[in-house]
Amino acid sequence: MTKSIKQRVCAVMTQTEIAKNLGTSSQVVSLWLNHGVPPHRVLPVCKLLEWKITPHEIRSDIYPNPTDGLPQQEP
Repeated sequence: MTKSIKQRVCAVMTQTEIAKNLGTSSQVVSLWLNHGVPPHRVLPVCKLLEWKITPHEIRSDIYPNPTDGLPQQEP
């Protein structure tokens, strides 16, 4: 994850808030931000952040297209 994406994530919600909402520790969230969010946590993190950060931005290796992993929009 790039520094700018980490800053955007932390502007939406603190590491402590993310950890509390996902049932983990802030140290684990720090590891995610510095070394990559585990695949099974990408969508829950994005949903928690109200999709302000997309799965593609967090893990472009598993979500290669900008719209991959986003919820379907109502027509």
